[in-house]
Amino acid sequence: MNEKQIQTLGWVASAMSILMYVSYIAQIINNLHGDKGSWIQPAVATLNCILWTIYALKTRPVQKSIAAANIPGIFLAAATVITSF
Repeated sequence: MNEKQIQTLGWVASAMSILMYVSYIAQIINNLHGDKGSWIQPAVATLNCILWTIYALKTRPVQKSIAAANIPGIFLAAATVITSF
């Protein structure tokens, strides 16, 4: 694969990651309606996203596609954890 193809792959993978974390919205709604889900998986996802974001922002060059994929996950997974109690 050439550099452009690899970069495109990174952004497509980032879009898929964002969609994965957007899927937490359904669980957040269920949690708010009293159908509480487990907090463990979204808690681990929150930590995972934090670590990947730090990694992406500290590498040189900055890995923008990795950061873009994980920043929404921090907030959506954390919201899922918070609403699960």
